[in-house]
Amino acid sequence: MKNKKSKILVLSDLKESTRNVLKSSVSLAKMVDGDIDFFHVIKPTDVVEKESQLSAFRTINEQHSATKKDIQNFVNPLSEAYGIDINYSYTFGNVKNEIREHIANNKPDIIVLGKRTSKTFKVMGDSITQFVLKEYDGVIMIASDNALEPNKNLSLGFFNDIDESSEFVENLIKHTEAPVKSFKIRKKSDALKEANISDDKKTIEFVFEKNDNTIMNLSNYLSKNNINLLCINRGKKKTANKLSFMSSDIKEAINKLDVSLLLSGGQNFSIQQ
Repeated sequence: MKNKKSKILVLSDLKESTRNVLKSSVSLAKMVDGDIDFFHVIKPTDVVEKESQLSAFRTINEQHSATKKDIQNFVNPLSEAYGIDINYSYTFGNVKNEIREHIANNKPDIIVLGKRTSKTFKVMGDSITQFVLKEYDGVIMIASDNALEPNKNLSLGFFNDIDESSEFVENLIKHTEAPVKSFKIRKKSDALKEANISDDKKTIEFVFEKNDNTIMNLSNYLSKNNINLLCINRGKKKTANKLSFMSSDIKEAINKLDVSLLLSGGQNFSIQQ
């Protein structure tokens, strides 16, 4: 029996970065055979302030039309260019409550968010990213402005002992330029080193010592190796000689790493079929 498609939920603020977030979502959908659901929440207070009831209804109706047009302007060109259906919806309400309800009702396998690009990025910015990380235990992609190109191979990196045997990760590797780069943090290490090149030469491992500069060192090596998607296991527990990637590290990685991040859920990138 054919496995069902993975459900990819794209949460958007309809800012300029939305186009790149959607393009990366299309790229991911093509690699893992996924369906895309685009969702936007409008805060009523952003539309209606102190107006008469009649004027408020008129303003809300105008916002409905404008929002639908904005979404279609993002969705339709990508849908046509890459031959993929993108379902979309939007609603008025409290942003976090509506997102929580949408997740509960639709049960996505993967959630995609854009990275915050400035201090003015408020409605669907850093606070929403942290909210989703806390509320949702599945796979999350934080898409950078450097969009993943659909139908092109990735330059893929792994961080923190990813289970490469999972079907989800295997699908990513099929669309990856070899070798895959693996980055790890250990408690004791004299210096960053390149080691453990696999027998089939498909994986190169880099080891970092845990310190205040770990994320910056990682950023430099991601740039040198042209990594455009880094998979991070956020559910791994600490072992004798390895350190888990804690929530504070995740936040720092989101803020400082200029690549798209794919964060594992509790099942380490397993998708329910």
